[in-house]
Order: sequence, then C-alpha cells, then structure tokens
Amino acid sequence: MTDNHDETAGMSEAELARHSEKMAKKKQAREKIMATKTDEKGLVIVHTGKGKGKSTAGFGMIFRHIAHGKPCAVVQFIKGAMVTGERDLIEAHFADLCQFFTLGEGFTWETQDRARDVAMAQKAWEKAKELIRDERNSMVLLDEINIALRYDYIDIREVVDFLKTEKPYMTHVVLTGRNAKEDLIEIADLATEMELLKHPFRSGIKAQQGVEY
Repeated sequence: MTDNHDETAGMSEAELARHSEKMAKKKQAREKIMATKTDEKGLVIVHTGKGKGKSTAGFGMIFRHIAHGKPCAVVQFIKGAMVTGERDLIEAHFADLCQFFTLGEGFTWETQDRARDVAMAQKAWEKAKELIRDERNSMVLLDEINIALRYDYIDIREVVDFLKTEKPYMTHVVLTGRNAKEDLIEIADLATEMELLKHPFRSGIKAQQGVEY
C-alpha cells in the first residue's frame, strides 16, 4: 500500500492543491456517512469458505473483547483434544473474562462414530445456548459449528430460530467453519467467505504451531 507521501512525491504545487482538495472532499463525504451510523446491536457474524482464517478471524474478535474487558465465551464444536494456542492463552491468562469449552471429538473421519459425533455436537449446542442466553457475555464464538451443521449433527432450523428469537439484542454471536448453510447466511448481519488462493498443505507442508494452531 502506498502512503500519502509516496502519492504526492514529485507533484507540482497545482497538483498538490488539487490532491488536497480531493482528499478534503473524501473526508467530508466519509464523515457525512459515518454521522448516520448511530445504532448499535449484537451481530450474527459468519466466517465461512475454503480459505484459511475463519477461526482466526473469530478469535481476533474474542481477543478484542478481552482487551476491552468485555466478558465473552468460546465453544469449539470440532477440534476436540487438539492443542491450540488460543485455548492455552485464554485459559492461562484470561479465564476470568472468557469461558472456553472444547466439546467436539475431533473431525468426523477421525471418530468414525456418527452417533457419538451427534451426541457431542448436541452437547456443544446446549452449552452454546446457555452462554448466549447469559447477557453478561458480550460475544460468543461458536468455532467450527458450520461443520456440525453441514453433517446435520445439529438442526439448522433450530439454530436459526434460536438466533432470531432468543439471542439477547446486544450479544454478538460468531459462527465459523466452511460450507455455511444458506439459511444461516440469510439471517447474518455480517458474512465473510474466505477464498482459497494458495495453501502450503498442497505443497506437502503440514500444519504448523503458531500458524494453524
């Protein structure tokens, strides 16, 4: 990205004047738009897509909440006993602000037991509802819930209905995982699809500490 100094280097005085006028108009227009944005509400946020960064984006917002001293919570639907840097850091240093529950049993191809996967996903969903209903939590991250929804371990209709009718007005709920259901995207206030351009796994590079977990 080019900074403002690089953009104006070598400009004549007339060009600099026109540039300043252009930037002033942009600033004025931006301020006019921002002046109309006065409402606040708890958002339903979906991070999906084949690209990397879905959970990372969710945890980024969780750490923002922690930095602002806002109580929050995380429910992991899939990762199971897998060690993650986010969980270790939160449990070691921020347990007073962020409740953390890992209730999955790993990926479904690892367990090879659909009944158990369904039972664990349902248990995670019950905990998620409990945490979302607790208005002390400013944000609840449902990490990899989209995978559980994709395999119908949890009824998408129940999730959508709960978010529409029972989520407290000021509570943010973040749902991550690829293949988000259209019904979920439809009710989301913010939905982002991570696009895969390149991934080291395709070059024979395994998941690495500090990057993937």
